[in-house]
Amino acid sequence: MRQTFAVVVLTGYACGLLAWSGEAMGASSYRPNREPLAPKPYSELPLGAIQARGWLGHQLQSMADGMTGHLDTLYPEVVGPRNGWLGGDGDGWERGPYWIDGLLPLAHLLKDDALLAKANQWVEWTLANQREDGYLGPIPFETPPANEPGIQRGPRRDWWPKMVMLKVLQQHYNATSDPRVIEALTRYFRFQLQELPKTPLGHWSFWGNRRGGDNLLVVYWLYNITGDSFLLDLGDLIIEQTHPYTEIFLERGDIELERYQSGKPGASPFHCVNLAQGIKQPVVLFQAHPDPKHLEAVKKAFADLERFHGHPNGMYGGDEGLHGRAPTQGSELCSTVEMMFSLEKMLEITGDLAFADQLEKLAFNMLPTQVNDDFTARQYFQQANQIACTASMHNFFDHAVDGNVYGLLSGYPCCTCNLHQGWPKFVQHLWMATADHGLAALAYAPSAVTARVADGQEVTLVAETGYPFEETIRFTIQTDQPVDFPLHLRIPLWCKGARVTVNGAGQPVSTVPGQTARLSRLWVNGDSVELTLPMTLRQSRWHENSLAIERGPLLFALRIEEEWSPQPGFWEVRPASPWNYALLESVLADPEAGFEIVDRKPVGATPWNLQDTPITLQTRAVRFPHWQAYNDEAGPLPWSPQNRPGGTTEEPVHLVPYGCTTLRISAFPTLR
Repeated sequence: MRQTFAVVVLTGYACGLLAWSGEAMGASSYRPNREPLAPKPYSELPLGAIQARGWLGHQLQSMADGMTGHLDTLYPEVVGPRNGWLGGDGDGWERGPYWIDGLLPLAHLLKDDALLAKANQWVEWTLANQREDGYLGPIPFETPPANEPGIQRGPRRDWWPKMVMLKVLQQHYNATSDPRVIEALTRYFRFQLQELPKTPLGHWSFWGNRRGGDNLLVVYWLYNITGDSFLLDLGDLIIEQTHPYTEIFLERGDIELERYQSGKPGASPFHCVNLAQGIKQPVVLFQAHPDPKHLEAVKKAFADLERFHGHPNGMYGGDEGLHGRAPTQGSELCSTVEMMFSLEKMLEITGDLAFADQLEKLAFNMLPTQVNDDFTARQYFQQANQIACTASMHNFFDHAVDGNVYGLLSGYPCCTCNLHQGWPKFVQHLWMATADHGLAALAYAPSAVTARVADGQEVTLVAETGYPFEETIRFTIQTDQPVDFPLHLRIPLWCKGARVTVNGAGQPVSTVPGQTARLSRLWVNGDSVELTLPMTLRQSRWHENSLAIERGPLLFALRIEEEWSPQPGFWEVRPASPWNYALLESVLADPEAGFEIVDRKPVGATPWNLQDTPITLQTRAVRFPHWQAYNDEAGPLPWSPQNRPGGTTEEPVHLVPYGCTTLRISAFPTLR
């Protein structure tokens, strides 16, 4: 059965709201919501409390060695020393803060002093150059400088790029408890309260209006620290000036594709990244205005996204504008990392574990394939069915020619600067503090967390696993003295028959899919917990009734051999093996028999490529002669199932995890 976008918010939220008394536990980041904000089940841990290990740790190090750690030298005309956020006369808009929004958490996660020095330049300039009236950010020009080749200059007064820097300062505080952040944000938010009635969020550009939920998120975070009541007033003003997403999702039908084809006035496509950021806004404002309609609006939005634009990889057709379900439509890298962040914060606020399922689907399918292994090139748009990455005409809303090649600046360079938040923030949200003074493992990957539980005692939990390629996660507790606290383990919606053992003994805990298994006991040093999440093959139907194969959180795709060729400024990739295969309905009738695991490898440091993929499936398929390439894309999908053409023969084909591919078919036609 398809794992749908639709979520069961109220169930997860109700399960998560456990009693919390007193102040936060031992660190500034363990903060529940203050009244009158609605309580939330989870709280983010201090930045640096979670350490990535295994393949995930290698991903972070590759970022540090690649463009994340060196973007100032690779793209100096924008994020170099002339940037307005460093006091220069260059770009004063979003791209510099975008980079630091990923670089700063990466530096703290790796405890890398050189990266910290780079990131802290931006933090220090911002804190040291706040105006007396509270304004934060690049100083507005009295007379704008003349245009120069390669130098971007956005509107410096714009509210939108400051929202990105608010997240940077918030993360800096979560890592360091720097009191200057609290002072600076308090002054800035007082400035906003005075200025927004005169120059609202959408005054300088419409981005602020569409992305006001990011501003609101930090306002409520600061309120939980200071309790300043003016912040609630500011929150209401920001809500009033932000795109009305609850109304849009529930009533207006802006997500529906038909509206854009109708010719009605104002019927322009929903911007793909605005939607990825804005989808969390009803959940964020729910904290101050806990009307269930805000949660229902998000449920409906995800369901409509799947219905009208959904792809089997967990994202949607959105090559700048929303663009339908055809698996050759692009999906922007910025959309993926922004949707991941939205899911992380919605999970924290509601406790709805369906958000964690969706988060893993993006992290383990979309994110690995859209940046190359050494983090030196990225792809602006990826396609669920992608048979070539070439500078040729594509059916994209924007950047039709260079949208899916791999480069540093191909497509819009926004993704060059914004991609860096994806993996670090995923690591930061693997674990969270719970409202019952425990810890929750909400997404799974090799990691370790050190945090305070119960009455403030520090413990370390180490997660050893080959997940998402393997079924088992092993946790080891390290503690100086016995301590009684609850450990919450997420059971994914796709998992049936999950098993939990403690020190080898089975546990009588509920393992209902979509809920947490809660282990509350007196833990001693060396205790071990083993969670097994059986992964069976699942089928789901997509555009033109095409079929996708999933196992656990992984989508599987046809293995297509790749030929990479350098071009001036980017790489093209072409297929070196056939791609136009159709699966057989007779095989699909019994997938456990029709699909065989033919290659198992240990999960190494670099599992996200064809050479090192830890798991390969084999099945029988038929070349479909009527399905041919068109403009270096897979041609229109035939409706499934079709009658099998005469003269065709069955062949063995290999399927590998989607995240290991560059070229792929993931939405297959089927034949009777």
